Amino acid sequence: MHAITNIQKFSVHDGDGIRTTVFFKGCPLHCVWCHNPETQKYNPQMQFDEAKCVGCGFCARVCPNDAIKIENGKAVTNPLKCMLCGKCVKACPSSIRDILGHEHEIRPLVKELLKDQMFYEESGGGVTLSGGEVMSVDPEYVLALAKELHRHGVDITVDTCGEAPYERFQALLPYVSTFLYDVKSMDPEIHKKYMGADNARILDNLRRLSADGARIYIRIPMIKEVNATEKNIRATIDFLHKNNVHVAQVNLLPYHDTGCSKYPRIGMTYEGADLQAPTKEEMQEFAEMFKEAGYANTKIGG
Repeated sequence: MHAITNIQKFSVHDGDGIRTTVFFKGCPLHCVWCHNPETQKYNPQMQFDEAKCVGCGFCARVCPNDAIKIENGKAVTNPLKCMLCGKCVKACPSSIRDILGHEHEIRPLVKELLKDQMFYEESGGGVTLSGGEVMSVDPEYVLALAKELHRHGVDITVDTCGEAPYERFQALLPYVSTFLYDVKSMDPEIHKKYMGADNARILDNLRRLSADGARIYIRIPMIKEVNATEKNIRATIDFLHKNNVHVAQVNLLPYHDTGCSKYPRIGMTYEGADLQAPTKEEMQEFAEMFKEAGYANTKIGG
């Protein structure tokens, strides 16, 4: 089993139709603008909204490991002592504590996902496996989940950054209808600076996935300081052409910072505060570049 942070129903931006998106915990990249920072670490972790803490002390009184103290009117948790037992979560009268990441056995998880099968079938939707990076977690669990969903006739989409061993993609390929594949920057140094790793394996996996017949949506988060330049878009198009990557759809996703409020609740600092989205006019120009290059099914947004 592997930790899952959220099962989001009625998603309309994570593939075709109405979908249920399963967010797995853990990612090998660390994008500075990450919208789901709670999925970066592989293990469960405590979320705590300090700004709303009234210092009542209920959490400290029920903690069996003496991990919580009240200092200057606020609860302070020692992460070395915290065993994530969840007693403080239940005791908090303000409901400002939560454990991020819970393990799910495959059979009950599939049962939950099948509850909305009628909506999948009527809308051309299904289940999207996302994260974090689903391809970087327990491959046997993910493969078993995909097989079981496929057995029930559920359409499966995988949302991936591509940073995982290719053998995992190969194993899933017979059960997955579409891969939502992130291509964040063609420059390996820029990629390393903003994503924490270069793009060599990501691009190699994209080439191989296309050669093996996968249906691929290229998704590009557009950020002025990172990749929203004519040079990068031209390099992306050239790469796709040169390597004969078959692209069913291109999605250009304008940068937004809606996830920044999550960071302080898990003890992280948002590093994307100075980033900006391109203007609507610039986004339209980038979309036209793709269309003129033969990618008629290019959309702005998810």
